[in-house]
Amino acid sequence: MLWIITQNKQSLVNVKEVTVKGKNIEGIIGSSNLDWSKSLGKYESNERALEIVNEIFTKVEESNGISVTFTMPEK
Repeated sequence: MLWIITQNKQSLVNVKEVTVKGKNIEGIIGSSNLDWSKSLGKYESNERALEIVNEIFTKVEESNGISVTFTMPEK
């Protein structure tokens, strides 16, 4: 289970998938047939967004627990 606090600190979301769309990072949320996406953060470049997704991956990989938390960076 992956919990992410959005960049604007207004939402805590449980995401199934994290994806980069240009400068934006989105999280896929929902049940098997009712998926929807939510913006998790917007960054200055696609490269920075990809770096952050890599940070999320590293955090998940290093986790020994069932639940992982991640706070989206401001920049």
